Amino acid sequence: MTQLASSPPVDQGVFRSLARVLPYAKAELPRLGFGTLVGLLASAFALAIPLTLEALVDGPLQTGNTTLIWGSAGLIALLGLLEALFVYLRRVTVLTPGTRIDAKMRNAIYQHVQDLPVAFHDSWQSGQLLSRAQTDISLVRRWMSFGLVMLVSNSITIILGVVILFTWSPLLATVFIVASLPMLIFGSRFRTRFSGLARITQDQWGDVATSVEESVHGIRILKSFGRGQDALGRFTTRASRGRDLEIDKGSTLATLTFWLGWVPDFALASCLALGVWLASAGSLSTGELFAFFATAAVLAGPIASISFLLALTFEARSGLDRIFEVMDATNPILDVAESSAPERGRGELVFEDVHFRHEDTEADRPDLINGISLHIKPGETMALVGVTGSGKTTVTALPARLYDVTGGRILLDGVDIATIPLNALRTRIAMAFEDATLFSARVKDNVMLGRHDVSDLESPEAHAILTEALEVAEAGFVYDLPEGVDTIIGEQGLSLSGGQRQRLALARAIAADPEVLVLDDPLSALDVQTEARVESALRKVLATTTALVVAHRPSTVMLADRVALLHEGRIAAVGTHSELLESSAAYRSVISSLADTDQAPREDRAVTDSTIELEIIESTGLDDDARLIRRDDEDAR
Repeated sequence: MTQLASSPPVDQGVFRSLARVLPYAKAELPRLGFGTLVGLLASAFALAIPLTLEALVDGPLQTGNTTLIWGSAGLIALLGLLEALFVYLRRVTVLTPGTRIDAKMRNAIYQHVQDLPVAFHDSWQSGQLLSRAQTDISLVRRWMSFGLVMLVSNSITIILGVVILFTWSPLLATVFIVASLPMLIFGSRFRTRFSGLARITQDQWGDVATSVEESVHGIRILKSFGRGQDALGRFTTRASRGRDLEIDKGSTLATLTFWLGWVPDFALASCLALGVWLASAGSLSTGELFAFFATAAVLAGPIASISFLLALTFEARSGLDRIFEVMDATNPILDVAESSAPERGRGELVFEDVHFRHEDTEADRPDLINGISLHIKPGETMALVGVTGSGKTTVTALPARLYDVTGGRILLDGVDIATIPLNALRTRIAMAFEDATLFSARVKDNVMLGRHDVSDLESPEAHAILTEALEVAEAGFVYDLPEGVDTIIGEQGLSLSGGQRQRLALARAIAADPEVLVLDDPLSALDVQTEARVESALRKVLATTTALVVAHRPSTVMLADRVALLHEGRIAAVGTHSELLESSAAYRSVISSLADTDQAPREDRAVTDSTIELEIIESTGLDDDARLIRRDDEDAR
């Protein structure tokens, strides 16, 4: 019966999808197989009860032998007890392997997501990733622990039960099967509709998770602009869509459940009428007729469970498809075999005709980075300036291979970075971003994140590194936190101000003690006085470290030994600040725009406009002639 009802829905595509869980389940298959065997034994004890009943009705009840009657009753009670015991053992047996498979898959998807490049995360919603790593893997666990075991054992039980029915009356068994054939049609229709609904629903709940995640992370924006109700409206729309899809799934499942409940009952009614006629004609004994319907009653449970088990199977199939959409994503940034830890180099960084474009960039559009050649000497600080959209941030992401170049190459101490193991490369290059991201952990955990060689953060060595990094980054405010450097920072560090987060991110990059320090305007949220102190301390670090600094303000430019002007993905000019002021009108224009931008109020900045102008002139090093040139440029514009 199960074969008739479930074979059409379980097509080869479903088998292929579900089989992809085998690498994670291989070690657990023996225990799952044992659980299935225990479930079959429970069914066998249940099917043995009708056989005992047949012997009881045709034997002791006919002869009136009370001893055999009580013996048969005791045997039936024992078989029922054994059935219950083996059902309990089945559930206990399959619980552990299911949770182990769950853990393996969660670890695997998390590791794979961590390994995937930044470009992947740029194009995927975090809520969709979260729903796959949580909800979908939970569905697979339920299917492995319960759905698969029950589907196999119930299918075999129904097949054995039908065989037993044939031993009593081939005619009745044939009528029972033929009367149940409509289940084949409804099972096929269920497969088509429910599979599609399961996938759409799971995708929709991923969108709902994205809404929650975005609202939580953007709660300050929503509150400050009074847009909480708008966010609620968008969330309600998505959640309502999910609710409607769940209702559609429930209705579809209810329809199948109706037919799986009514059709077998119709088959039994047909068999009952025919069975009574056969018994009255002497073709079937009373005991056989009684046992036939007792066996059919035993099969009623497995038959009724088919709808639920099929639904769980198709949901698990959709979940696995969604999981492997992530697991099948490849990382174009190829790593090389780990080698012995490289000795600390000089930190010479060279860009040789470097090109970069995103995979989805239209063919007729120029590369985002279009042939950069730049030589940063060991211990030199190179500032990178340019208008918005010129590619500065993209350039800073290339040395650590957050993105891979699509043309040319980058050399670190004369070695192509593509030939350096990623872990080794990223211990030699540290980054601090303008948008500082901190983790929900202690201050010291955040700052010491890049020191792979220091395992004990309570050691004097770790304390010295931490203290120095915090001092350079002017992050002494951490000592005023409730538990000092052991204070746990809230999620993404949002309990701190923007300037405090930037200083901790800068301290993290400094504590890593890299050969090359890449800074993407990490001081943008600081007030003038704090910025000046940080820059003064940072000069000592930069004196012995190769640095590539994206500058969005003139004061940051003054940290550099040389400046590279980036224009439309190309290096337009390279030289010292003074040299470029004299030789490059484009550079003067960019510096002028940076100076104008720098006049905008910054965090905790309570100074007058005249003071700002004076600080800009001093920080840029513009003398009277240079200021006249800038004024001429402004007049020309």
